[in-house]
Parts: sequence; structure tokens; C-alpha cells
Amino acid sequence: MKKEYLIITFLLILGILPALSQNSGCPSQTYILDHPYQVEKITPPKGHKIKNVILMIGDGMSLMHVYSAWTANRGKLWLDNSQYIGLSKTYCSNRLITDSGAGGTALATGYKTNYHSVGVDTNGKPLKSLCTLAKEKGKSSGIAVTCRLWDATPADFCCHNVDRDQEMAIVTDYVDCGIDYVFGGGAAYFENRPDGRDLFKELQNKSYQTPRNWEDVENVKNGKVFAIPYEKDTPIPAERGDLLARASLKGLDLLNQNKKGFFMMIEGSQLDDYGHSNDLDMLMQETMDFDRTIGEVLKWAAKDGETLVVITADHETGGLTLVDGDLNEGKIVCKFSTNEHSGVMVPVYSFGPGSENFSGIYENTDIFWKIKKLLKL
Repeated sequence: MKKEYLIITFLLILGILPALSQNSGCPSQTYILDHPYQVEKITPPKGHKIKNVILMIGDGMSLMHVYSAWTANRGKLWLDNSQYIGLSKTYCSNRLITDSGAGGTALATGYKTNYHSVGVDTNGKPLKSLCTLAKEKGKSSGIAVTCRLWDATPADFCCHNVDRDQEMAIVTDYVDCGIDYVFGGGAAYFENRPDGRDLFKELQNKSYQTPRNWEDVENVKNGKVFAIPYEKDTPIPAERGDLLARASLKGLDLLNQNKKGFFMMIEGSQLDDYGHSNDLDMLMQETMDFDRTIGEVLKWAAKDGETLVVITADHETGGLTLVDGDLNEGKIVCKFSTNEHSGVMVPVYSFGPGSENFSGIYENTDIFWKIKKLLKL
């Protein structure tokens, strides 16, 4: 015991013990953004008519993700142009800590459901999503994501299954969902399937164009589009560049050809992946890619004048905490508390006509009902 006391005293004198204590448990990670990007002030439209709604979901994104990215980019984000901010409660029907299946289903359909369920209620009954309701009212609908289309969030808006892990079965629902524009990854489960089905051919038989690379997507001028250029997820930000922004704007331009309006869901999907892997560098890259996409969408909406943009998350991933940093250097020091999801409320940002309806604290399901009412679905 005396020997241990002498060792501890020696370490304290040298200043080593505090460092050892600081590094115990969850280690800290440092990220510095060497080249911050420019952000502009966007003037919101003055009108009150709502013809279109764009719902943007940062998968696993919390206030801590946003504030960390804001710090790294020297105190500015495109997200700062939001006019109103609220908080959403994310718990699902049978668990306090939700997943993207149940969390996304609440946003897409207005009902809390069981953990791991996709587009169904607690009894497994299919629910109508905002995409379906928009179509029933003569509007167009679309989604653009950076994940594989059998992943939970895009599936929540188009598919129905009690288990999100039934991926091969889930993607077959896209054939009959009636959506007008789809961009994402996951071609592997649409062809060369064990059941012999070629979902691309089935989609083509329903008048879909099925471009398999970005150049072909870019050349589409009108009509229904189901674009899957990648076998699984899209590449990382350093490789794909502003792909999510380009795919989103392409969808907006195609959907906006419908004079009755549209609903579109856009997801920054891979934030969740790097929250799970506790990779701060990649997490910030994904968060900032999502923010730059938000900027392009907000500029589009401001110019259009009749489009409401709602930006939120389905849950938080990684238990991210900002513990130190330097705003002038764009430096952040963060820790993760888990490799899974956490139970914090997530932010809801809004811009454009009707945005005042999204302030306050409410259930995640309320986001659906507010959008449904504003779009008169």
C-alpha cells in the first residue's frame, strides 16, 4: 500500500496522473476543419402559401453534432438560416431508445411503432406515409438518400415490414409504392436476386426510368425516375463530392413540374454510420455535407417562395459530447459515450411558409401531422 501511495504521489508531481485520468473511459478525439466553407444569409420568402414540403433528416444528428460542425466551420452553418427551432421526442412504442425503423416511421406516418418496424403499426398493419398521401392528392413525391434503399429511413416512406432486417423483402415494396423520384444506393438487392425477380425491369414496366449512373440521371428531363447508381451505399463525401445536393436538386426540379406540388424526403444517411463507429472525422464530414445540402435546398426554397423546409433527425447516435475546442481554429475535441443510439431529444429546424408551426417541444409523430395539415393531404 505504501508503495502504491509513493507511485501515485510521484505521478501527481510529474503531472501525469491527471492526463491518465482524462484518457480513462471514453477517449477524446480531435478534429480540425482546415478549409472552412462559406455560408450566406438567405432571405426567407414573404408569402404564406405552401405548395411543397421538403423534409430533411440527418440520421443520428443531435444538437451536439450541429454545434460541433458549427464550431469547426468557424461559427457558421447553412442551418443557421432556419427561422424556427423545436425539439422532438424520439422514443418508440416499446423502447425508450428508438432506431431508424421506428423513428423514421413516426416521421413518415404519424404513428409510433415497435423497435425495428418499418412503415407499419404496432400490429404490423401497413401505414400510409407522406409520400403515399401526397400521391393520393395528385401531388408528386420523392426521396434522395446516401444509403442503400433497403436501409430503414428510406424504407419507412415507401415500404412495410415488421422487421427492418428483412432487407430482400423490403425492397420489393418499392415497385408498387408509386413514388415519382428515388435516388440512393442498394442496386445489389434489385437484381440477381435469389427469387429470380429483376426489380429494375418491373420498375421499367411501370414507366420508370432507371438510370444507373449520375450522368444518366442528370440527362433526365421529366417523368418518373428510380436511380440507383451504387451497389450499396454511396461513396464517402471525399469521393462523392456534392452528390447529395445534386441529387436533391434534380429531384426538386423534376417534382416541381407538377403544378399541384410535391413532398420530398432528403436524408443525410451516413451520419448514423460514423456515430456507430465513433469516427469523429468522418462524422463531421457527413454532417457538413448534409449542411451544405441544406444550403442548396434552402436557396431553392427561397427562390420558389411556396416551399416549406423541415430539418430534423430520427434519433441521436453515438452519445456525442463536445468537451473542448477553439472556434477561431475550427478545432473540436469530442467524446462518444456509446456505439449505439442515445435517448436525447433531437432538434427540428424550419424555413419558409408555415415554419412557425415547428417551434416548441413535441412528439416526433407531430411532425407528420403538421406537414399533413399544411399540405392539406
